[in-house]
Amino acid sequence: MILKTKLYGKVYEFRDVKDVLAKASELKSGDRLAGIAAETTLERIAAKEVLSELTVKDIRENPVIPYENDSVTRLIQDDLDEEAYIKIANKTIAQMREWILIHTTTSDMLMKASGGMTSEVIAAISKIMGNLDLVYAGNKIKVMTTCNTTIGEDGVLASRLQPNHPVDDITGIAAATYEGLSYGIGDAVLGVNPAIDTEENTREVWNVLGEIRDKYAIPTQTCVLSHVTTQMKVLRSGLAKADLCFQSIAGSQKACEAFGITTDLLEEANALFHDRGSAKGENVMYFETGQGSELSSSAHNGSDQQTLECRCYGLARHYHPFLVNTVVGFIGPEYVYDTKQLLRAGLEDVFCGHMHGLPMGCDACYTNHMPVDQNDNETLLMLLGMTGCHYVMGLSQADDIMLMYQSTGFHDVAAVRELLKKEPIKEFKEWLEQMGIWSEGKLTAKAGDPTIFFKKK
Repeated sequence: MILKTKLYGKVYEFRDVKDVLAKASELKSGDRLAGIAAETTLERIAAKEVLSELTVKDIRENPVIPYENDSVTRLIQDDLDEEAYIKIANKTIAQMREWILIHTTTSDMLMKASGGMTSEVIAAISKIMGNLDLVYAGNKIKVMTTCNTTIGEDGVLASRLQPNHPVDDITGIAAATYEGLSYGIGDAVLGVNPAIDTEENTREVWNVLGEIRDKYAIPTQTCVLSHVTTQMKVLRSGLAKADLCFQSIAGSQKACEAFGITTDLLEEANALFHDRGSAKGENVMYFETGQGSELSSSAHNGSDQQTLECRCYGLARHYHPFLVNTVVGFIGPEYVYDTKQLLRAGLEDVFCGHMHGLPMGCDACYTNHMPVDQNDNETLLMLLGMTGCHYVMGLSQADDIMLMYQSTGFHDVAAVRELLKKEPIKEFKEWLEQMGIWSEGKLTAKAGDPTIFFKKK
């Protein structure tokens, strides 16, 4: 199926829908590395024009990986709400963009329609949006989920406390946890990326996070981000309890297999954590994604990284997770090169995640070999707050000493909350007030002093 348009006297041809999706994407170094990006700005504009005139049906019937070849495609297609799909099937992508942006289109209306959109359709809409479109539309979509507490209420910017340690020293993890809590960080989850992925280590880290939470009656969730199979073994052993099951996911079956997972395994993990986990609510899964992971595992099937990222969200929504976040600059400049690409990727991911009905967070981050600095990262953090991002990361001095990348710090989250009139999750905010850390919409003078947890009352 050859698709073409004429622009400034030149005819631009695209071999199929997948090619149009790739060429219509805003420039990403990963797509250029894969040899599928538009060669010129005019070719990108031409591709956007062609894409805007395709219908929802055109996109649905041409997934970037065939149904019979890919379990992620099958799950996305089989989950589709056919009644919602029929209502929009003949709408063009341009018409869908306009409808989403109309101020009278509500969050409830968007969520009903989104059930009829495949991930490729949502990706297509985002590709003809400007950055302001993404911020405006992302902010109007409201998604709430519940583990021990509920995330997604109006006026909330939550945070994951990420007290990673290079050798998983329990004392070091605890110290970083107390520091983060003293700044009001950790309402989304207390989550550690372990340096050592073993049952014993996962159990020890799970237990220390749980002990801190229980000792101080902190209304939050705990998670250790080891491989899903490791977590399942620990939970089945009965020697530790955890609220959330974590796993990194990808937008193709082959890339998921590179992560050591299948859709059936995720289904099993979801059922296990519902049955044996300690969560009080119905949402027990935590997924991380990031543009470029499919290319990095040679599993992109000739598709662009942003469309594949959207397919991650189609996979995630099947399991009704409590948290999802895109680690937007972690893989490096080979996939997201500079500030412009970093900002764009973060805004795309939050909007597209929200359009899938997901509680979308973002690890605004970068590696030290990217032409990006902390000023750029702080700009993205502010934009994420405006986009209605559910949560961001909180690390001491914004520096992950185990994963060796730069993210967002305790102070950064506090500043953006105050600037945008945002607060922590309700129950967590009330706990902070009881501890004397939070008052009248901001941190108090006690903030940043972890010794408050050890002083006699």
